[in-house]
Amino acid sequence: MAKKQKEEWLIVLCVDRDGDINIITEDRTPILGRKRNLDAAVSLALKDPEEPDANAMFEAVRIYDQLKIGGQPHEKFQVATVSGSKLLGVEADRKIVRELNQVLEEFPASSVILVTDGYSDEAVLPLVESRVPVTSIRRIIVKHSESIEETAALFGKYLKMITENPRYSRIALGVPGLLLIILAIMYLGGWLYYTWIAFLIVLGAIFFVRGFGLDRTAMGLVRWIREYEPPPLPVQIAGFAVAAGIIAAGVGVFLGLNEAASAIISPPTTVGDWVQLLPTFVGEFIRHGIYLIVIGICVVLSGRAVRWYFERDIRLLRTLVFIVVIAWSSQLFGQVSSIFIDPTRTGAELVFTIFIGIMLAIAMTLVAFLINIKYGSFFKKRKEKIEEFDQS
Repeated sequence: MAKKQKEEWLIVLCVDRDGDINIITEDRTPILGRKRNLDAAVSLALKDPEEPDANAMFEAVRIYDQLKIGGQPHEKFQVATVSGSKLLGVEADRKIVRELNQVLEEFPASSVILVTDGYSDEAVLPLVESRVPVTSIRRIIVKHSESIEETAALFGKYLKMITENPRYSRIALGVPGLLLIILAIMYLGGWLYYTWIAFLIVLGAIFFVRGFGLDRTAMGLVRWIREYEPPPLPVQIAGFAVAAGIIAAGVGVFLGLNEAASAIISPPTTVGDWVQLLPTFVGEFIRHGIYLIVIGICVVLSGRAVRWYFERDIRLLRTLVFIVVIAWSSQLFGQVSSIFIDPTRTGAELVFTIFIGIMLAIAMTLVAFLINIKYGSFFKKRKEKIEEFDQS
Protein backbone atom coordinates (compact mmCIF):
# COMPACT_ATOMS: atom_id res chain seq x y z
CA MET A 1 0.00 0.00 0.00
CA ALA A 2 1.47 3.39 -1.04
CA LYS A 3 2.41 5.70 1.80
CA LYS A 4 0.25 8.81 1.99
CA GLN A 5 2.27 11.92 1.12
CA LYS A 6 2.43 14.76 3.65
CA GLU A 7 0.25 17.73 2.74
CA GLU A 8 2.28 20.78 1.70
CA TRP A 9 1.05 24.38 1.88
CA LEU A 10 2.83 26.85 -0.39
CA ILE A 11 2.19 30.56 -0.59
CA VAL A 12 3.23 32.99 -3.34
CA LEU A 13 4.16 36.14 -1.43
CA CYS A 14 4.51 39.57 -3.05
CA VAL A 15 6.31 42.15 -0.88
CA ASP A 16 5.97 45.93 -1.37
CA ARG A 17 8.55 47.29 1.09
CA ASP A 18 7.92 51.01 0.47
CA GLY A 19 4.15 50.73 1.03
CA ASP A 20 3.04 52.14 -2.35
CA ILE A 21 -0.05 49.89 -2.41
CA ASN A 22 -1.47 51.50 0.71
CA ILE A 23 -0.51 55.01 -0.43
CA ILE A 24 -1.68 54.93 -4.05
CA THR A 25 -4.74 52.67 -3.71
CA GLU A 26 -7.36 52.28 -1.02
CA ASP A 27 -6.56 48.58 -0.50
CA ARG A 28 -5.32 47.65 2.95
CA THR A 29 -2.65 44.99 3.29
CA PRO A 30 -2.22 42.11 3.83
CA ILE A 31 -4.12 41.10 0.68
CA LEU A 32 -4.93 37.37 0.65
CA GLY A 33 -6.43 35.45 -2.24
CA ARG A 34 -6.24 35.55 -6.05
CA LYS A 35 -9.24 37.81 -6.69
CA ARG A 36 -8.24 40.44 -4.12
CA ASN A 37 -4.63 40.51 -5.35
CA LEU A 38 -5.70 40.78 -9.00
CA ASP A 39 -8.13 43.60 -8.21
CA ALA A 40 -5.51 45.45 -6.18
CA ALA A 41 -2.90 45.05 -8.96
CA VAL A 42 -5.33 46.40 -11.56
CA SER A 43 -6.22 49.35 -9.32
CA LEU A 44 -2.55 50.12 -8.71
CA ALA A 45 -1.66 49.87 -12.42
CA LEU A 46 -4.55 52.15 -13.42
CA LYS A 47 -3.55 54.84 -10.91
CA ASP A 48 0.20 54.59 -11.61
CA PRO A 49 1.10 52.61 -14.78
CA GLU A 50 4.84 53.03 -14.06
CA GLU A 51 4.62 51.45 -10.61
CA PRO A 52 6.72 48.24 -10.58
CA ASP A 53 4.81 46.82 -7.60
CA ALA A 54 1.77 46.33 -9.84
CA ASN A 55 3.85 44.13 -12.16
CA ALA A 56 5.14 42.18 -9.16
CA MET A 57 1.55 41.51 -8.05
CA PHE A 58 0.57 40.37 -11.57
CA GLU A 59 3.57 38.03 -11.58
CA ALA A 60 2.56 36.61 -8.19
CA VAL A 61 -0.95 35.87 -9.53
CA ARG A 62 0.56 34.29 -12.69
CA ILE A 63 2.81 32.01 -10.62
CA TYR A 64 -0.16 31.05 -8.46
CA ASP A 65 -2.21 30.11 -11.54
CA GLN A 66 0.63 27.95 -12.89
CA LEU A 67 0.96 26.16 -9.56
CA LYS A 68 -2.78 25.50 -9.38
CA ILE A 69 -2.67 23.91 -12.87
CA GLY A 70 0.48 21.83 -12.41
CA GLY A 71 0.30 21.17 -8.65
CA GLN A 72 -0.01 17.81 -6.94
CA PRO A 73 -3.12 16.67 -5.03
CA HIS A 74 -1.31 16.86 -1.69
CA GLU A 75 -0.32 20.49 -2.30
CA LYS A 76 -2.32 23.60 -1.39
CA PHE A 77 -1.53 27.03 -2.82
CA GLN A 78 -2.34 30.63 -1.92
CA VAL A 79 -1.23 34.08 -3.06
CA ALA A 80 -0.79 37.11 -0.77
CA THR A 81 0.67 40.61 -0.75
CA VAL A 82 2.19 42.42 2.23
CA SER A 83 3.59 45.93 2.37
CA GLY A 84 5.94 48.02 4.48
CA SER A 85 6.08 51.75 5.06
CA LYS A 86 7.13 54.78 3.05
CA LEU A 87 9.61 55.58 5.85
CA LEU A 88 11.45 52.31 5.04
CA GLY A 89 14.00 51.10 7.58
CA VAL A 90 12.84 49.57 10.86
CA GLU A 91 9.27 50.86 10.49
CA ALA A 92 8.84 49.10 7.12
CA ASP A 93 10.41 45.84 8.36
CA ARG A 94 8.21 45.69 11.46
CA LYS A 95 5.07 46.24 9.36
CA ILE A 96 6.08 43.52 6.88
CA VAL A 97 6.66 41.03 9.71
CA ARG A 98 3.37 41.95 11.37
CA GLU A 99 1.39 41.44 8.14
CA LEU A 100 3.28 38.23 7.30
CA ASN A 101 2.28 36.81 10.68
CA GLN A 102 -1.36 37.67 9.91
CA VAL A 103 -1.12 35.85 6.57
CA LEU A 104 0.45 32.77 8.18
CA GLU A 105 -2.33 32.68 10.77
CA GLU A 106 -4.92 32.34 7.99
CA PHE A 107 -2.78 30.14 5.70
CA PRO A 108 -0.04 28.31 7.68
CA ALA A 109 2.32 27.81 4.76
CA SER A 110 5.26 25.40 4.93
CA SER A 111 7.19 27.23 2.16
CA VAL A 112 7.15 30.53 0.26
CA ILE A 113 7.82 31.72 -3.27
CA LEU A 114 8.96 35.32 -2.85
CA VAL A 115 8.10 37.90 -5.51
CA THR A 116 9.67 41.38 -5.29
CA ASP A 117 10.42 44.34 -7.52
CA GLY A 118 14.16 43.67 -7.27
CA TYR A 119 15.98 46.22 -5.18
CA SER A 120 14.50 45.28 -1.79
CA ASP A 121 15.48 41.58 -1.84
CA GLU A 122 18.36 41.91 0.63
CA ALA A 123 16.15 43.59 3.22
CA VAL A 124 13.03 41.46 2.73
CA LEU A 125 14.50 37.96 2.37
CA PRO A 126 15.81 37.57 5.98
CA LEU A 127 12.47 38.77 7.38
CA VAL A 128 10.52 36.12 5.46
CA GLU A 129 13.04 33.31 6.00
CA SER A 130 12.92 33.86 9.75
CA ARG A 131 9.23 32.82 9.68
CA VAL A 132 8.95 30.27 6.86
CA PRO A 133 11.40 28.69 4.36
CA VAL A 134 11.78 30.44 0.98
CA THR A 135 11.97 27.91 -1.88
CA SER A 136 12.21 30.41 -4.75
CA ILE A 137 12.66 34.12 -5.46
CA ARG A 138 11.19 35.92 -8.46
CA ARG A 139 12.52 39.39 -9.23
CA ILE A 140 10.44 41.62 -11.51
CA ILE A 141 12.56 44.11 -13.48
CA VAL A 142 10.55 46.30 -15.85
CA LYS A 143 12.04 48.15 -18.87
CA HIS A 144 15.37 48.90 -17.22
CA SER A 145 18.33 47.15 -15.68
CA GLU A 146 18.44 46.15 -12.01
CA SER A 147 21.41 48.44 -11.28
CA ILE A 148 19.57 51.45 -12.69
CA GLU A 149 16.49 50.54 -10.68
CA GLU A 150 18.52 50.23 -7.48
CA THR A 151 20.21 53.58 -8.10
CA ALA A 152 16.92 55.30 -8.89
CA ALA A 153 15.23 53.71 -5.90
CA LEU A 154 18.05 54.72 -3.59
CA PHE A 155 18.06 58.28 -4.90
CA GLY A 156 14.28 58.50 -4.68
CA LYS A 157 14.31 57.11 -1.15
CA TYR A 158 16.75 59.74 0.10
CA LEU A 159 15.03 62.53 -1.81
CA LYS A 160 11.68 61.55 -0.31
CA MET A 161 13.27 61.29 3.13
CA ILE A 162 14.81 64.77 2.82
CA THR A 163 11.60 66.41 1.61
CA GLU A 164 8.98 64.56 3.71
CA ASN A 165 10.71 63.56 6.94
CA PRO A 166 10.67 66.58 9.31
CA ARG A 167 13.79 65.30 11.05
CA TYR A 168 15.89 65.86 7.89
CA SER A 169 13.88 68.50 6.04
CA ARG A 170 14.53 71.04 8.81
CA ILE A 171 18.25 70.83 8.06
CA ALA A 172 18.29 70.07 4.32
CA LEU A 173 15.57 72.56 3.37
CA GLY A 174 14.93 74.79 6.38
CA VAL A 175 18.49 76.05 6.90
CA PRO A 176 19.15 76.94 3.21
CA GLY A 177 15.69 78.56 3.08
CA LEU A 178 16.50 80.69 6.13
CA LEU A 179 19.84 81.73 4.65
CA LEU A 180 18.15 82.73 1.38
CA ILE A 181 15.61 84.83 3.30
CA ILE A 182 18.46 86.58 5.15
CA LEU A 183 20.24 87.21 1.85
CA ALA A 184 17.10 88.75 0.36
CA ILE A 185 16.58 90.98 3.41
CA MET A 186 20.22 92.11 3.32
CA TYR A 187 19.92 92.88 -0.39
CA LEU A 188 16.74 94.90 0.04
CA GLY A 189 18.26 96.85 2.94
CA GLY A 190 21.54 97.49 1.14
CA TRP A 191 23.54 95.53 3.75
CA LEU A 192 25.15 92.93 1.50
CA TYR A 193 28.48 93.66 3.22
CA TYR A 194 27.13 92.10 6.42
CA THR A 195 25.62 89.03 4.72
CA TRP A 196 28.45 86.67 5.67
CA ILE A 197 28.33 87.86 9.27
CA ALA A 198 24.61 87.09 9.39
CA PHE A 199 25.23 83.69 7.78
CA LEU A 200 27.90 82.83 10.35
CA ILE A 201 25.65 83.88 13.23
CA VAL A 202 22.73 81.77 11.95
CA LEU A 203 24.87 78.71 11.18
CA GLY A 204 26.71 79.04 14.49
CA ALA A 205 23.43 79.22 16.40
CA ILE A 206 22.07 76.17 14.54
CA PHE A 207 25.25 74.15 15.18
CA PHE A 208 25.25 75.19 18.84
CA VAL A 209 21.60 74.24 19.38
CA ARG A 210 21.93 70.92 17.53
CA GLY A 211 25.32 70.09 19.03
CA PHE A 212 24.19 70.47 22.63
CA GLY A 213 20.72 69.03 21.97
CA LEU A 214 18.94 72.20 23.09
CA ASP A 215 16.16 71.64 20.55
CA ARG A 216 15.46 68.15 21.91
CA THR A 217 15.54 69.50 25.45
CA ALA A 218 13.08 72.26 24.56
CA MET A 219 10.76 69.81 22.78
CA GLY A 220 10.93 67.47 25.76
CA LEU A 221 10.03 70.34 28.09
CA VAL A 222 7.09 71.36 25.91
CA ARG A 223 5.91 67.74 25.74
CA TRP A 224 6.24 67.40 29.51
CA ILE A 225 4.22 70.59 30.10
CA ARG A 226 1.53 69.47 27.64
CA GLU A 227 1.25 65.96 29.07
CA TYR A 228 1.80 66.85 32.72
CA GLU A 229 -0.78 65.52 35.14
CA PRO A 230 -0.84 66.72 38.77
CA PRO A 231 0.12 63.97 41.22
CA PRO A 232 -2.30 62.82 43.96
CA LEU A 233 -3.11 65.29 46.74
CA PRO A 234 -0.86 63.62 49.39
CA VAL A 235 2.09 63.80 47.01
CA GLN A 236 1.37 67.47 46.33
CA ILE A 237 1.27 68.19 50.08
CA ALA A 238 4.59 66.39 50.56
CA GLY A 239 6.16 68.31 47.68
CA PHE A 240 4.93 71.66 48.98
CA ALA A 241 6.26 70.77 52.45
CA VAL A 242 9.69 69.99 50.97
CA ALA A 243 9.78 73.38 49.20
CA ALA A 244 8.61 75.26 52.31
CA GLY A 245 11.05 73.38 54.53
CA ILE A 246 14.00 74.11 52.27
CA ILE A 247 13.09 77.81 52.21
CA ALA A 248 12.81 77.93 56.02
CA ALA A 249 16.11 76.10 56.49
CA GLY A 250 17.79 78.35 53.93
CA VAL A 251 16.58 81.47 55.72
CA GLY A 252 17.86 80.00 58.98
CA VAL A 253 21.30 79.42 57.48
CA PHE A 254 21.35 82.98 56.16
CA LEU A 255 20.33 84.51 59.52
CA GLY A 256 22.87 82.36 61.35
CA LEU A 257 25.74 83.36 59.07
CA ASN A 258 24.70 87.02 59.15
CA GLU A 259 24.58 87.18 62.96
CA ALA A 260 27.79 85.16 63.27
CA ALA A 261 29.59 87.56 60.94
CA SER A 262 28.22 90.58 62.83
CA ALA A 263 29.55 89.16 66.11
CA ILE A 264 33.12 89.31 64.79
CA ILE A 265 34.23 92.90 65.31
CA SER A 266 37.66 92.68 63.70
CA PRO A 267 38.54 90.14 61.01
CA PRO A 268 41.10 87.54 62.19
CA THR A 269 44.51 87.74 60.58
CA THR A 270 46.31 84.72 62.02
CA VAL A 271 45.49 81.06 62.53
CA GLY A 272 45.43 81.65 66.28
CA ASP A 273 42.82 84.38 65.89
CA TRP A 274 40.70 82.05 63.74
CA VAL A 275 40.87 79.28 66.33
CA GLN A 276 39.94 81.76 69.09
CA LEU A 277 36.96 83.20 67.21
CA LEU A 278 35.68 79.89 65.76
CA PRO A 279 33.62 78.85 68.87
CA THR A 280 31.98 82.28 69.00
CA PHE A 281 31.22 82.16 65.27
CA VAL A 282 29.70 78.67 65.51
CA GLY A 283 27.77 79.56 68.65
CA GLU A 284 26.20 82.68 67.11
CA PHE A 285 25.35 80.75 63.96
CA ILE A 286 23.60 78.00 65.94
CA ARG A 287 21.79 80.42 68.26
CA HIS A 288 20.26 82.53 65.47
CA GLY A 289 19.80 79.93 62.75
CA ILE A 290 19.06 76.60 64.39
CA TYR A 291 15.37 77.23 65.11
CA LEU A 292 14.44 77.96 61.50
CA ILE A 293 16.62 75.07 60.30
CA VAL A 294 14.88 72.67 62.68
CA ILE A 295 11.47 74.08 61.70
CA GLY A 296 12.32 73.53 58.03
CA ILE A 297 13.30 69.90 58.67
CA CYS A 298 10.14 69.31 60.72
CA VAL A 299 8.01 70.84 57.96
CA VAL A 300 9.55 68.46 55.40
CA LEU A 301 8.96 65.47 57.69
CA SER A 302 5.41 66.64 58.45
CA GLY A 303 4.60 66.66 54.73
CA ARG A 304 5.94 63.13 54.47
CA ALA A 305 3.88 62.11 57.49
CA VAL A 306 0.70 63.45 55.85
CA ARG A 307 1.48 61.43 52.73
CA TRP A 308 2.17 58.26 54.74
CA TYR A 309 -1.15 58.77 56.57
CA PHE A 310 -3.21 58.96 53.38
CA GLU A 311 -1.30 56.02 51.90
CA ARG A 312 -1.70 54.08 55.19
CA ASP A 313 2.05 53.46 55.28
CA ILE A 314 3.66 52.14 58.47
CA ARG A 315 6.49 54.65 57.98
CA LEU A 316 4.11 57.25 59.42
CA LEU A 317 4.93 56.16 62.98
CA ARG A 318 8.68 56.33 62.45
CA THR A 319 8.35 59.77 60.87
CA LEU A 320 6.36 61.08 63.84
CA VAL A 321 9.11 59.90 66.20
CA PHE A 322 11.70 61.71 64.08
CA ILE A 323 9.67 64.93 64.12
CA VAL A 324 9.47 65.00 67.93
CA VAL A 325 13.15 64.13 68.41
CA ILE A 326 14.36 66.68 65.84
CA ALA A 327 12.09 69.37 67.33
CA TRP A 328 13.59 68.73 70.78
CA SER A 329 17.10 68.85 69.29
CA SER A 330 16.69 72.63 68.92
CA GLN A 331 16.92 72.86 72.71
CA LEU A 332 20.06 70.75 72.67
CA PHE A 333 21.70 72.94 70.03
CA GLY A 334 20.63 76.03 72.00
CA GLN A 335 22.55 74.78 75.04
CA VAL A 336 25.56 73.96 72.86
CA SER A 337 25.54 77.46 71.35
CA SER A 338 25.43 79.04 74.85
CA ILE A 339 28.54 77.07 75.89
CA PHE A 340 30.37 78.03 72.68
CA ILE A 341 29.63 81.72 73.24
CA ASP A 342 30.30 81.64 77.00
CA PRO A 343 32.72 78.79 77.92
CA THR A 344 32.38 79.64 81.63
CA ARG A 345 28.87 78.16 81.69
CA THR A 346 28.52 74.72 83.24
CA GLY A 347 27.31 71.77 81.23
CA ALA A 348 24.59 70.79 83.70
CA GLU A 349 21.78 72.23 81.57
CA LEU A 350 23.21 70.49 78.49
CA VAL A 351 23.31 67.14 80.28
CA PHE A 352 19.74 67.62 81.51
CA THR A 353 18.58 68.49 77.97
CA ILE A 354 20.28 65.37 76.57
CA PHE A 355 18.65 63.22 79.25
CA ILE A 356 15.21 64.66 78.53
CA GLY A 357 15.77 64.10 74.80
CA ILE A 358 16.65 60.44 75.34
CA MET A 359 13.62 59.88 77.55
CA LEU A 360 11.41 61.64 74.99
CA ALA A 361 12.76 59.46 72.16
CA ILE A 362 12.15 56.29 74.20
CA ALA A 363 8.64 57.44 75.11
CA MET A 364 7.75 58.27 71.49
CA THR A 365 9.12 54.92 70.33
CA LEU A 366 6.94 53.12 72.87
CA VAL A 367 3.91 55.17 71.84
CA ALA A 368 4.53 54.32 68.17
CA PHE A 369 4.89 50.64 69.10
CA LEU A 370 1.59 50.65 71.01
CA ILE A 371 -0.19 52.45 68.17
CA ASN A 372 1.12 49.85 65.75
CA ILE A 373 -0.20 47.04 67.95
CA LYS A 374 -3.63 48.58 68.38
CA TYR A 375 -4.16 50.06 64.91
CA GLY A 376 -1.91 47.77 62.88
CA SER A 377 -4.77 46.82 60.58
CA PHE A 378 -4.98 50.45 59.44
CA PHE A 379 -1.59 50.26 57.76
CA LYS A 380 -1.04 48.45 54.51
CA LYS A 381 1.78 45.97 54.18
CA ARG A 382 4.57 47.22 51.97
CA LYS A 383 5.07 45.39 48.71
CA GLU A 384 8.72 44.65 49.41
CA LYS A 385 7.88 42.93 52.66
CA ILE A 386 5.22 40.81 50.98
CA GLU A 387 7.67 39.73 48.25
CA GLU A 388 10.31 38.81 50.84
CA PHE A 389 7.72 36.76 52.76
CA ASP A 390 6.65 34.94 49.58
CA GLN A 391 10.23 34.11 48.62
CA SER A 392 11.00 32.71 52.04
